[in-house]
Amino acid sequence: MIPTEDASARKREIEEKLKQEQETLSFIRENLEKSDQLTKGMVSILSSFESRLMQLENSIIPVHKQTENLQRLQENVDKTLSCMDHVISYYHVAKDTDRIIREGPTGRLDEYLACIAKIQKAVEYFQDNNPDSPELNTVKARFEKGKELLEAEFRSLLTRYSKPVPPILILDAISVDEELEVQEDVVLEHLPEAVLQDIICIAGWLVEYGRNQDFMNVYFQIRSNQLDRSIKGLKDHFRKNSASSGILYSPAVQTKRKDTPTKKAPKRPGTIRKAQNLLKQYSQHGLDGKKGGSNLTPLEGKDDVLDIEIDSYIHCISAFVKLAHSEYSLLAEIIPEHHQKKTFDSLIQEALDNLMLEGDNIVSAARRAIMRHDYSAVLTIFPILRHLKINKSDFDTTLQGTAASTKNKLPTLITSMETIGAKALEEFADSIKLSLSLSLSPLSLSLSLLQAILFLQQLLDFHETAGAMLASQETSSASSYTSDFNKKLLSTYICKVLGNLQLNLLSKSKVYEDSALSAIFLHNNYNYILKSLEKSELIQLVTVTQKKAESSYRELIEQQIWMYKSSWLKVTEHLTDRNMPVFQPGTKLKDKERQVIKDKFKGFNDGLEELCKIQKGWAIPDKEQRDSIRQSQKKVVSDAYRAFLCANISFTKNPEKYHKYRPEEVEEMIERLFDTSA
Repeated sequence: MIPTEDASARKREIEEKLKQEQETLSFIRENLEKSDQLTKGMVSILSSFESRLMQLENSIIPVHKQTENLQRLQENVDKTLSCMDHVISYYHVAKDTDRIIREGPTGRLDEYLACIAKIQKAVEYFQDNNPDSPELNTVKARFEKGKELLEAEFRSLLTRYSKPVPPILILDAISVDEELEVQEDVVLEHLPEAVLQDIICIAGWLVEYGRNQDFMNVYFQIRSNQLDRSIKGLKDHFRKNSASSGILYSPAVQTKRKDTPTKKAPKRPGTIRKAQNLLKQYSQHGLDGKKGGSNLTPLEGKDDVLDIEIDSYIHCISAFVKLAHSEYSLLAEIIPEHHQKKTFDSLIQEALDNLMLEGDNIVSAARRAIMRHDYSAVLTIFPILRHLKINKSDFDTTLQGTAASTKNKLPTLITSMETIGAKALEEFADSIKLSLSLSLSPLSLSLSLLQAILFLQQLLDFHETAGAMLASQETSSASSYTSDFNKKLLSTYICKVLGNLQLNLLSKSKVYEDSALSAIFLHNNYNYILKSLEKSELIQLVTVTQKKAESSYRELIEQQIWMYKSSWLKVTEHLTDRNMPVFQPGTKLKDKERQVIKDKFKGFNDGLEELCKIQKGWAIPDKEQRDSIRQSQKKVVSDAYRAFLCANISFTKNPEKYHKYRPEEVEEMIERLFDTSA
């Protein structure tokens, strides 16, 4: 049973908690009532606000719609005014652009083209909107005037600034320096950059808006003239400078690159100058065996002029390729692509035709020379033909895309040169027989031989060209025209010429009544031929088809030396034992026997004096051969003479009358044979 005091305390605690809960519940109930009141007030306010908003909207929407309509009307008015201003401006274009159009585009191309653009738009407007208006004719006339002045400006700029390329720059551009590993291309600036840009701009406008191609004709005519003048200027430069200096240098490299090696001048062919040197070498001592037998005086002036003309033409060919390539690069910036090839074809025609005409003249001159049997003139064709062939690939590349008639001009010239060259070669070989056999004097033989050897030496310098020249006349398949095939043809030809020379030298030697002089004549010529073949390396070409050519010539030379030595038999035969009297020591010779000995001395003395007198005036130009023959003959005669003197007995009271020469004196007399200084 719970005590009474604890129950009372527990009851009071519960009653207090109940009282607190009742107070909390009353507070919550009061707050809920307030919240309901606030909610009802808010709902009332919102309902009132919504009503007012609906009233405002009903008032604003009509105003907004009216404002939009007003704005739209304002925009339409602005657009209309703008269109009217734009249209009105077309009616003032002619007046606004009149001064600029009349004054032309010079010095203000951009401004001028802007005016032209305005006029063009006015033309388009009137054509589309009012084709019958007088304003259309006005702006059309103004547009045509503007286009006309642009065309005139195009011509004026090209004419004023297009200049021939200076010869020294051309020479610098086409020269090659073998010492420089990397060649520096010389840029040929035909027009100042600012002028070029104006020309490009005008050309572009004329194509796009001017609907005019006449400017292309103007372009090729002006540039064609400058190209031709550039090449002619180079030719004149050669004529003025090469004659005095002999070598043409380009100072352009020196002025631009002082610290680098200058480019070498191209090598000159010197075809005729080699003949001069060869003729001078034998002008004092001829190949016929007689001193002074070939008194020739080369005409240097004429040959120098010919060399200059050859040099000039060769350089002009290279210059044309370089300049034409440069012209195409310039043209490609100005002329529309689909018109470039045709315009370029027209541009190069004059210069190309002049070059081809000059080449044809060279061929014609060679043909006339051949008719006169002057075959050395054909040598001028060799360096030119070789140069044309070397540059043919560059020619073909440069002329790519031009008309067939243009591309065929160079091959036609090459064919003409090959044909006339092959004809000259064949006729020259045949003429060797005629020229030698018809000569009435041996003096002319030396000249013929020199010319023949010189001719062959030139073939060595141009062996590939000459071989191809001969091959071009063959009827066999072109596929057989290999380098070896051409080399064999040339070797066969050289052997044919040498064979004709050898046969006719034999025939010509019969002119001499003295067999010893005939032998010296043949010896000199055979020796000269052999030395020439060896010195010029012609022997290598000859041995392609004749392996033993060198040994054959040496045998011929030895044969002629033996023939010459035979002439001394009439001297040395007096020193033999033949008809010598047989005597015993202490036995007195009979008068008849003494006379035999006297006759032998007299025969030897007279024969020695006669031969030395005659042969002293003969010539052997080759010092080595001359000394060898002297020494050999000196030994033979001197040994025989000494032996004869030792075997001799007393046969006269006046031995000095018959012992006219001591052995040393005989040797000195023989040593003076072929004395070219006498």
